[in-house]
Amino acid sequence: MTEARPAEAASTSLWERAEEVAAIERAIDTLRADHSSSGSLLVIQGEAGLGKTALLNETRRMAEARGCQVWSARGGETLRSVPFNVVRQLLQPALIRLMPEEAREYLGDWYDVAGPALGITEPGGPQADPQGVCDGLVAAVRRLARRDWPLVLLIDDAHWADQETLRWLAAFAERLDDLSVLVVVARRPGEVTGESARHLDAIAAASGHPDATLSALTPEATAGLTRATLGAHADAPFCREVWAVTGGNPYETVELLAKVGDSELEPTEGAAVELRALNRSARGGGLVARLEELGVDATRFAWAAAILGNDISVDLVARLATMDHENAARCATLLQGARILTEPDPAGTQLGTGEMEFVHPLIQSAVYNSIPDALCTAMHGIAAQVITDSGRGAAMASRHLLRVHPDDDEELVEQLREAAREHLAVGAPDAARRCLERALLEPPRPEVHARVLYELGCATLLTAPAVTIDHLQSALGMPGLDGDTRVDAVFRLSQALLHNDQLQEAVRTVEAEAARLEDGPAKLRLQAVQLMWEGIFSGEAVSPGRSERLAALASTCTGRDNSERALLILRGFDALIHGENAEEVVEYCDRALVNGRLPPGLGWTDTEWGVELLIMLTSSYAHADRLDRAESLCNEALRAYEAAGWSGGHLVLAHAYVGLTHRRRGRLREAEASLRESLRFAERVGRGLPLYWTVTCNLVDTLLARGHVAEAWEIAEEYDFAPPYPSTVVMPDARSVRGRLLLAVGRTKDGISELEEAEKAAAACGHRNPVVVAWALDLARALAREEPARAAQLAADARRQAERFGTDTAIGEALRCAAALETGQRAVRLAAQAVAYLEASPCQYEHAAARVEYGIAARSVAEINRGLALARSCGADGLVTQAREVLETGRGLR
Repeated sequence: MTEARPAEAASTSLWERAEEVAAIERAIDTLRADHSSSGSLLVIQGEAGLGKTALLNETRRMAEARGCQVWSARGGETLRSVPFNVVRQLLQPALIRLMPEEAREYLGDWYDVAGPALGITEPGGPQADPQGVCDGLVAAVRRLARRDWPLVLLIDDAHWADQETLRWLAAFAERLDDLSVLVVVARRPGEVTGESARHLDAIAAASGHPDATLSALTPEATAGLTRATLGAHADAPFCREVWAVTGGNPYETVELLAKVGDSELEPTEGAAVELRALNRSARGGGLVARLEELGVDATRFAWAAAILGNDISVDLVARLATMDHENAARCATLLQGARILTEPDPAGTQLGTGEMEFVHPLIQSAVYNSIPDALCTAMHGIAAQVITDSGRGAAMASRHLLRVHPDDDEELVEQLREAAREHLAVGAPDAARRCLERALLEPPRPEVHARVLYELGCATLLTAPAVTIDHLQSALGMPGLDGDTRVDAVFRLSQALLHNDQLQEAVRTVEAEAARLEDGPAKLRLQAVQLMWEGIFSGEAVSPGRSERLAALASTCTGRDNSERALLILRGFDALIHGENAEEVVEYCDRALVNGRLPPGLGWTDTEWGVELLIMLTSSYAHADRLDRAESLCNEALRAYEAAGWSGGHLVLAHAYVGLTHRRRGRLREAEASLRESLRFAERVGRGLPLYWTVTCNLVDTLLARGHVAEAWEIAEEYDFAPPYPSTVVMPDARSVRGRLLLAVGRTKDGISELEEAEKAAAACGHRNPVVVAWALDLARALAREEPARAAQLAADARRQAERFGTDTAIGEALRCAAALETGQRAVRLAAQAVAYLEASPCQYEHAAARVEYGIAARSVAEINRGLALARSCGADGLVTQAREVLETGRGLR
């Protein structure tokens, strides 16, 4: 049992908490011992009233006594819809000490990303990336924590924290290994479901050990607490009844003992019968009755305070309760004397200008639930106006607006739309969704209804494509969406359909809308979008004659506007995958740029066209051996996304294509590093998406090039790199890479079968470029012994296609394969030709492989050594091993 001084016993409620207090003390001492030690996370779990807050108070006391900084925050039952509420509370002590220029210096590049969510700077755009904001908050707290070491973070009532804070906390908890900070989280079990529950589970898992689960006090501890509070003369039957009445709940025990003290009841067996009545008056209906005894004004004041939930100041409550300041101050004093309100607890919220808070969340819940329903709704409406009038903005008022009954209120609809815009701007799309869904219930005026649905569809696009589809289809079926807004709604609907694996429906949607428009920029945009979605389909053409229609449209384009530029990019990509001449591919792509750069409105963070178009542009340059241009685009994408704080799917693709350009260059170590970073980001976005396939496929391909076959197989197994394949194009071709992997691990029959499936899939959609869909060269090698005639035919066909495409890399690789199928001097001549082409190519790994193979065929030590040096510089460990083994045997070499 934890010893407690009698004077503190009632307030701290730390009886029978010795184990938990000791664990906290050890964690604080470990934190203080070494600035470079790993951080730690403690999760305290328990039902209401079991002493979680008391343990956090004790944590604060011990930490501050040992010279630690302590930041704290608390979730609130009525505040869960306020995004970033708890994390703002947590950072308040650090932020209020910093001037704006100091905050910018400490947060660096993350200032503009995390600042709007923290309320210290204005948003920089209409919609922030939620994952980017989360990452920005993680970086912000990490930087501030290093400055304020040793730092302890306390979060009470985490089960009532807003979802955005829980998402941040889960991400932060995963990164404590290299940050010396102690995080203590208190929560009730089983209070939440859905995303919030998932985040809480992730937080608990990050602690690395079981939660500290609090239990009720034993009869012995209850007796000790009773005697410490009322005096040693409290007899055993009385103490036993205290335990029976409260069930050993520490909070209820403390409250009951306080009531016993107020009533001057003697703690004897004869008085024990009074305890149940006293206990009822301290909780639930009894508490409400006690509140009513304080008078109508005090009750109204308490109700208003419960509606506000936080920032409870006499002035705000007075305005909400419609009473003068003097009367409000008198009511506040009465409620503090009745232990309903108190001055802010140092372990609780520190946000804003609050002058008081409820003594315990149970009391606030009881008071709030006692407000008559109609009055509660009305008071929330008034509270929204009070918050707005105080200059805190529509977003802060929105939690009250959400609770107002629908009443055909045009002004309310506009307030909710404005709140949604503010939520989106700080990276809280779920909060925006709630506001817009509520606006629809009002309902909006007919001429506004479609726009609300459109805004709702935009808010849910990244998180719920199926929901977005319903909203945007409904919006497009109503009057009110015209001009560019309607075109944008159709484009976003097609995006949602694509992300929901409804590619053919996406195509039909934009095709139908384009058909009803007259010739002009809007129609041309939708035609380009249709062709774009058809272009990334990995199966047979969605509509016949697509390439011919695209070529005809592109032939009239000069690059006057972004619709024409988009068509030129699409034409270049189409030429790439069909194996047309690489110079023409590059010419189309170059014409889409302005002075060699992406034009305004077509940048990586512009949303009018989407990232798919720029990925096609980058891929075209990368596979046409214009790697300098591809690298420039990829690096520009990284800079743009990191500056904008976009760290979801966009950053996944940016890192993936940086990896692809490194792989094409032959910088295999750098490629692997970029692709692993991309995979780390992709894990947060979710498996099974096309971008996930792109990352995994490129990483497997890179590991195979490095000769790390076992690692490539592990990645494939861990990340489900196997059939069924996505319906969108993956570059390089996923079936071809999978077939090469199977061959590498010795599953020759399966590998051949997979490559033959790649052959069929490529033939069905006309993908003839051997650089992009490289099944033929691997299949020819695999069949060389058992089916030499077929292998030779495959190699000859691949060579013709490579010569048609015309890049040094394509021709050199085809010659490498042809040499591998020959013997004697013919093999030597073909290998020498392969070296000549690949020496002129920017792809150094392929050049290294050709050098080693030529050296072996020609039995030349010098050529093998040249290949060995290139292989080392590329990080091609398998090729290095092969060259060394040949040199070490030395048989027949000269």
